[in-house]
Amino acid sequence: MKNIYESVAYNKVKSNIIILSFFVFACIAFYVLSNALGYYLGYEPGGLGILGIALIVSGLTSFASYYYSDKIILGISSAKPADRKRYFNFYTVSENLAIGAGLPKPRLYVIEDSAPNAFATGRDPEHAVICATTGLLEKLSRTELEGVIGHELAHIKNYDIRLMSVVSVLVGSIALLADWLLRMGIRLRSDDNDRKLSQASIILFFIGIVFAILSPLIAQIIQLAISRRREFMADAVSVSITRQPSGLISALKKISSDPEPLEVANKATAHLYIENPFKGGTKKAIGLFANLFNTHPPVEERINELLKMQ
Repeated sequence: MKNIYESVAYNKVKSNIIILSFFVFACIAFYVLSNALGYYLGYEPGGLGILGIALIVSGLTSFASYYYSDKIILGISSAKPADRKRYFNFYTVSENLAIGAGLPKPRLYVIEDSAPNAFATGRDPEHAVICATTGLLEKLSRTELEGVIGHELAHIKNYDIRLMSVVSVLVGSIALLADWLLRMGIRLRSDDNDRKLSQASIILFFIGIVFAILSPLIAQIIQLAISRRREFMADAVSVSITRQPSGLISALKKISSDPEPLEVANKATAHLYIENPFKGGTKKAIGLFANLFNTHPPVEERINELLKMQ
């Protein structure tokens, strides 16, 4: 049985290993793709100009999305500010746990939906938002609600939103470079380009084509792996804040067993929620690839990890 601090440290190490692996892969993908583009366009200094353009375009888009993420996501989710009198438990639990976690009290919003779920957003702890559905607030006890709010505060405390924004920039840049290279590959004419490119350049270009096909998929898989690992870490930090894993365990059981999907959720926001808002998807997957494309780890695995902290 692990204590809380061992569990947090263990999840932090595994998360850091996955993040490091992603950045190593991103560097390799950038190098191959940008060099292939550079050779195709007739220069050989490494294609840094192409890489710079990809990073700028992807970075500006992601920065705008990141800076205004709370407003965008709350608008997409049709969320409204929570009334303190109507949602007294939501307010007081959030205030108490934020104090215990050493965080400013986040702004609180509510989605009118009977499906139980919640998420956190905002670019930093000073601009953080926790949003819960009315179904969650009605169906969970105060102890269970503490487990959920603790989980969302953990995401805020760990700067998970900022991390995933950086990862999204890299994934977007890889996808952009890959798309450019594939478009150039389609237009490649053997007679003209054989004269422009050396044999080594042609080999590198076609290696780049292979990377262009595979790297966006691999980048997305690693991105989702980071997302799943941060969920484990947020669970562990939630327990360190609330000091009782039983609340979060019970909450996860209730949320996952509720058959109703969240109507306002979409693929762009699904990873933010404490549990997958689309019901039935993870249980139908079988074998090795069951979890590769999931934004959340299976609830059973999360509960097993929490039980070790009892």
